[in-house]
Formats: sequence, C-alpha cells, structure tokens
Amino acid sequence: MTTLSHRSAVEPFHAMDVLAEATRRRDAGFPVISMAVGQPSHPAPKAALEAARAALEHGRLGYTDALGTLSLRTAISDHYHRHYGIAVDPRRIAVTTGSSAGFNLAFLALFDPGDRVAIARPGYPAYRNILAALGLKVVEVDADASNGFTLTPEGLADAELREGGPIRGVLLASPANPTGTVTGRAQLQALADYCAAKDITFISDEIYHGLTFVGEETTALAVTDAAVVINSFSKYYCMTGWRIGWMVLPEDKVRGFERIAQSLYISPPELSQIAAEAALGASAELEVYKESYAVNRALLLKRLPELGFTIASPMDGAFYAYVDASRFTNDSMAFAHRMLAEINVAATPGRDFDPVEGHRAMRFSYAGAPADIETAIERMAGWLKT
Repeated sequence: MTTLSHRSAVEPFHAMDVLAEATRRRDAGFPVISMAVGQPSHPAPKAALEAARAALEHGRLGYTDALGTLSLRTAISDHYHRHYGIAVDPRRIAVTTGSSAGFNLAFLALFDPGDRVAIARPGYPAYRNILAALGLKVVEVDADASNGFTLTPEGLADAELREGGPIRGVLLASPANPTGTVTGRAQLQALADYCAAKDITFISDEIYHGLTFVGEETTALAVTDAAVVINSFSKYYCMTGWRIGWMVLPEDKVRGFERIAQSLYISPPELSQIAAEAALGASAELEVYKESYAVNRALLLKRLPELGFTIASPMDGAFYAYVDASRFTNDSMAFAHRMLAEINVAATPGRDFDPVEGHRAMRFSYAGAPADIETAIERMAGWLKT
C-alpha cells in the first residue's frame, strides 16, 4: 500500500531531532535537561521489574499468541472493571508492541487508501505521518477555545463540507498531546453518536489515562462498544522502553486485526507482557509518581506566564504545557535549537503539532524530576531576559 510518494509526504518529527541533539550534548558532558519528550523520569514499577527479573532467570521466553497472552489480556479486562466499572471481554483485547503498533494496525485494518481520517490540530504528529505514509488523507480540524480544544460533531460536519467528501474515521486523544485537553463523558457521547449516525469509525487514543488532573477521565468504552480504543503502558506506567500497549476492539473486528498482527509483528515481546501484567497492580506507587507531575504542572502554570509565554490550551491531563511563544520567536524550531545550544534546555517546537500555527508555539514536557524542571525554568528565566 505504501509508495515512495507517500513516504516523501511524511513530515519530519522535530521532537526526535531535538532529542537526538540533546542526547549528543549530554554524551559530550553538557548538563542537558530535557523537557522535549513525554518520557517519565521514574522507572517502571518495582513489581514490573521484579517480574521481569524472575522471567529472565527462568530463561524461557518466546512467541506468544499474536494478540498477547491470555493472562495479560485478562488482567487488562480486570483493570477496566476496577477503574471504570466496565466489563470488557478479554477476547476483545489485543496486546500490541507499544501504542505505535496499535495505530499501524488500526489504520491498516479499518481504512482503504484515499479514505479521509479526521484528527485535531494541534495534535500528535505521528498520527499525521502514519496516515500519510499509508496513503490515507489527513483531515485536520481546529481544536481551540471555541470548541473546548477537542473534536466536536459541528467541527467534523464543517470539515466534511470543506473536504467535499465523507470522513471515514475520527481519531480523538483524551487526555491530548500537546494540548492537555480532557474530553468529558458528554462530549465523548456526542462524538460517538455522530460517528455512529454517519458510519464513521471512532478511534480513541487513551494512552494518557491515569494522568488527568482536572476534569472527568472517561473511556470511550463507557459510551459505545463500537470504538477502537488504544492504550499504552508507556506513560502512566512509566514503561516507554518496554514497548508494550493494548487495544480494545469491537468483537467483529478482532479476527481481522489478529491476522494483520500475525504478519507484521508475530507477537508482542513476552518479557514486556510479563512486566506489564505486574505493573497493573502497582497503582499506589504510580500515584506517588503522578504527584510529582502535579508539582511540576503547578510550577509551569505559574512560571511560564511570568517568563512571557502564554498558556495556549488546557493543562488538564497528560504532562505537557503548550504555549504561545510569539513574544520570543516566529520560528519555533530555531528557538528550540538555540535554547538547547545556549542553556542546555530541550523543548519541542510547536511546528510538530500544528503545521499552520505551530511556528510560534512550544511544548514543554513536565514528566521530569521536579528539581530538573525547576532548574530548567531558572535557566530559561535568565536566558529570556537577554
């Protein structure tokens, strides 16, 4: 399906460029503090590490079922019952090699080349890039103060009129990257009802669930069984490098996803599945980690406006501050590189998330250690004065 022309249309992911440059500087001995990538500074939960050590000592790791071990799928089902009060059949759950594999599987299984898929702008750049690489047409819908920084039926209807053709899919993130928007139950219900009425596939990205500070954290499964839900152990569970996630699928979609997963991935890594199952029981430890993000969030809400940045969207969930940096720059990429080179603070240019207005925006991650975030803010304060 993917052709060279599709690949050439993929936008660069500048956050990765900044991260690579920050890594080079850190390896060269510079005191780099990264606020560029959404990677928790905390380790994986102790129970996950202990489970992985035991599995390595046992030494018998191999392929599992393409959709993951029944044990982990059952544990995820139990998580939905405990956390949301929702019954999910383990057979509807597919374990994936990170949420990235989940997006690949969803786009391949649900859409044909040329189909239109709507996403919010600003939004996670990998959505746009994966969709474009697979020959799908990206429909970016403005998410701003007028619509609560989220997708709405009205916004989607306007987008269809503008496009002159039907939208086949809608991808919503809540909490959202980079805006921090938490889409509540009533808004999710309205969106799900609109998609059902228009025969639009609804995909809900819930990888930042557990990291809601303001508002109502609701899974799309609470309002519809037709949604495809994508989640991950990377963020709340602090397991980015383990590359393990999951999906909840409508019952009639499971076999199609399984066949594609068998061909592309064989199976998710067994070691990561073992660790992930243990992590599901580590909420007490993880809530302590979450408190450190809350401390960082409060600091940025206070200090960033004092430095001259305008908070451009809610910081209700996830761990990002998305800001208007136009007082300082009209080229967010150049600003990010200069800040890293001059004061060893890494942040992400807004151009990644918004190809129209992002040249004057920046995203700061507050997933790091509070002491590091404080130091970064103080460096920025002195630098911006000059």
